[in-house]
Amino acid sequence: MRSKIYLRNTGTFLLFGAPSIVAFAAVVLIPFLVGLYLTFTNWDVRTADISFVGLSNYTKVFHDKVFFTQLWFTIKYVVFTVLISNVAAFFIALALTSGVKGEKWLRTGFFTPNLIGGIVLGYLWQTLFSQIMPYIGNKYGWALFKSSWLTDTDTAFWALVIATAWQLVGYLMIIYIAGFSGVPSDVLEAASIDGANGYARLRRIILPLSIPAIVICIFISISRSFLTYDINLALTKGGPFHSTELASYHIVQKAFLSNQYGVGQAEAVVLFAVVALVALTQSYLLKKLEVES
Repeated sequence: MRSKIYLRNTGTFLLFGAPSIVAFAAVVLIPFLVGLYLTFTNWDVRTADISFVGLSNYTKVFHDKVFFTQLWFTIKYVVFTVLISNVAAFFIALALTSGVKGEKWLRTGFFTPNLIGGIVLGYLWQTLFSQIMPYIGNKYGWALFKSSWLTDTDTAFWALVIATAWQLVGYLMIIYIAGFSGVPSDVLEAASIDGANGYARLRRIILPLSIPAIVICIFISISRSFLTYDINLALTKGGPFHSTELASYHIVQKAFLSNQYGVGQAEAVVLFAVVALVALTQSYLLKKLEVES
């Protein structure tokens, strides 16, 4: 009897779980292991020559000052992108769960940018920053918009942050809306009866009970921001003067344009380790707040 139950359970698992496991292995696990192997090799794709070099590629990575300069730039970019996108998404979600008229249409409108591909999105914002904003700035005398933001090292950074945050906000908004739906309405009503104003309800009730949604949103925004490539390529191409090259952009250039696949893959592994460390650390710290609340 037990063997029949075991076989039935195994068959059910293979029927429903095997396709997902195969897909995960083919798309994530196997490429990751192959990429990890390539970090220990010197592979020339033009001649198909591959030789084992041990930790030589990692030594080159840790002596590459350009990579760590761009990694630090990426961290700064991630901090501002995560902060802006999450704050905007939180308050938009809060406004769209307060019974405002036409909230369903507004949710659709805010979510739409997330459906646009990064390359297309980058070219749209490139047109905005390079043509539309200078036209408006010169017409109305607004000094901030008189020249293209993409030609200055400081404003190009903010252009990249704004474009990425604009794409992220809609997706994060949906998660925050789902989180707010879990806040008991009777608790909010009781707080209102006791005299709590909107700020007090937000601080004492909504924020503590929305920690799970905040954890998810910050985790997603960190991982997506660290791995930004398509917007970086379409919007700034790393310019001006290589001042906006993100780490992922540098890795692709190193691997595919410089034909240094081993070094590029080693840099990708280092970037993966940084992303995992930052994302898991913030998740752990915020989870502690969730338990305390």
